[in-house]
Amino acid sequence: MGYAVDQFQDDPIAAALDSLHSLNLFEKGYAKIVYPKNPKYQFPPDSVPKYDDGVYEARLAKLDAASPFDLQYNPVVKGYIQMYTLRRRELVSRMMALSQFYFPMFEEQLDKYNLPLELKYLAICESALNPLAKSKAGAMGLWQFMYPTGKIYGLKVSSYVDERCDPYKSTIAACEYFKYLYGLFGDWQMVLAAYNGGPGTVNRAIRKSGGKKTYWEIRPFLPKETQGYVPAFIAVNYVMNYTAEHNLHSAIPKKTFLEVDTVIVKKQISFEQISAVLDIPADELMYLNPVYKKRIIPVLPDEVSILTLPANKMGAFITNEDKIYNLLNNDSLNSQTILAAQETMKIHTVRSGEHLSTIAKRYGCTVADIKQWNGITGSTVKPGRKLTIYIYGKKGGSTTANTSTANDTKVSQGGKTTTQGGFKYYVVKKGDTLFKIAQQNKTTVDELKKLNKFGTKYTLMPGQKIKVGTN
Repeated sequence: MGYAVDQFQDDPIAAALDSLHSLNLFEKGYAKIVYPKNPKYQFPPDSVPKYDDGVYEARLAKLDAASPFDLQYNPVVKGYIQMYTLRRRELVSRMMALSQFYFPMFEEQLDKYNLPLELKYLAICESALNPLAKSKAGAMGLWQFMYPTGKIYGLKVSSYVDERCDPYKSTIAACEYFKYLYGLFGDWQMVLAAYNGGPGTVNRAIRKSGGKKTYWEIRPFLPKETQGYVPAFIAVNYVMNYTAEHNLHSAIPKKTFLEVDTVIVKKQISFEQISAVLDIPADELMYLNPVYKKRIIPVLPDEVSILTLPANKMGAFITNEDKIYNLLNNDSLNSQTILAAQETMKIHTVRSGEHLSTIAKRYGCTVADIKQWNGITGSTVKPGRKLTIYIYGKKGGSTTANTSTANDTKVSQGGKTTTQGGFKYYVVKKGDTLFKIAQQNKTTVDELKKLNKFGTKYTLMPGQKIKVGTN
């Protein structure tokens, strides 16, 4: 029943932890660990303490006595404890850093809903506190909501916004879901299993078990992933309460919960605009505002758009707010900031013979977009199904940014090249890639990236105007 060294290679909980490898949101290269000046135990910095089963069991028994969860110790739990404390120690240090940012907010909402505070550790099982985590099945965010469940609890998904990745809104949705599941099962261990596998899966396992009512009794009848889920939760409770005993110390987070603030955005704005004026890396803005999928904060009627910033930058934003908005017309910026697209929602009823690819082509989006907007996991859709489609473009049908010069108003049709201010500009049309644009304008992809200050992540949208050369 124990776990081999490679047991966690395909484990989704381990995969969530591994996603922190590429999350560059920690100071000094994110590998630097904060060692306390007066540690509880005098371990050398490179020491990896190990304990026998009796110690693990006694420590969990102490936690169990004060918890509404059944925090029992067994070989499966031990396997996850060893994964966190032996094999992935550096990643646990990064996760500890992220907990300084998210746990205060989790605890506030859990307390508001009168829920056990231990549920904050569930987000570690789900996403390892990576706000941009995405599972193979398409679940998103800190709490890994699938599209249908997120929709039930009011989490919107559109072309610009995925509220499953909004830390605050998704936490409220998770609390409401916890309350609902507890009302169904009346047992917190069963709530955990249902959160992972769905209440229908748990009910089927209850029937197959002959009507058993506890997690450990129905566990053999649950899917493999859900069988490991509750033991992982127990292990996380152990690890996060006994970090000092395992010589685990936090990395240095770029921001903690008390070091950020929020402001309402009055006009559409991009991360590049904010970055240019406030000197904040766009990647950091993405971490603080993971709800905005395209690094653009839309401002739509009857909706409030919130920007999260480091608290020490809030004064600068308020002082320079108009300047930041006006950078939309400044050609020195990456052309992504010229996007002034609005989105309108359309309901498309699938006709006989239609495919996702033909529907995507019709509306100028991608198959992946349609799947995400509608929670589709397969590759086909049945006739009669109603699909939510988001269409880009300003009211009146043009998708081209409206800048301050008369010349720009003439280039609303994609595919055209114009000159202005010492540069040649190209208006992106449907199906364009940087490679195609480079060939058409006798330049290279690298040169286009350099001219437009494109980083590793960039978006080309119909109507977008980019630099393709100099006069």
